[in-house]
Amino acid sequence: MIGMVDVPNSLNQAIKDAGQRYHRLVLLIGASGAGKTDLLRSLAGSEGYAYLNVNLHLSQRMVELTKAQRARQADRLMEELIGSQATGVVILDNLEMLFDPALKLDPLKLLQGVSRNRTIVASWNGSYGEGTLTYAQPDHPEYRSYREIDAITVPLKTNEAAQT
Repeated sequence: MIGMVDVPNSLNQAIKDAGQRYHRLVLLIGASGAGKTDLLRSLAGSEGYAYLNVNLHLSQRMVELTKAQRARQADRLMEELIGSQATGVVILDNLEMLFDPALKLDPLKLLQGVSRNRTIVASWNGSYGEGTLTYAQPDHPEYRSYREIDAITVPLKTNEAAQT
């Protein structure tokens, strides 16, 4: 198991490595309550990166939209939210809203899209193993499973960061 002391070093290296990739996406992967938020806030503070609570900021932008408008505009609103940040690295936390079936989004595809012009570090409540990235359990309405992802993964509960 990777200690919390090693994860910041792995995350910093992943951010450096991401700058050379087509999708400059780094996923910090772990279960809910594993310490992702504290780690990401600390990183943002020490490095001067923008830190966004996606659930909070995206819901504020959608509050006056109808359900249908939210589904049509969610990806654009997310792009605007990230585009409004002045730093080259943007940290995204609390992404649960992106998995809401009513928004009809593909969260990984959205994250990859916004990581073309700047490095995105995103918390991911789930797991990564045997080449498969998952979110939620198979019987959950928000369940997602991805193979062969184009992102750098930094799992909180494995021995090292894996690049895929």
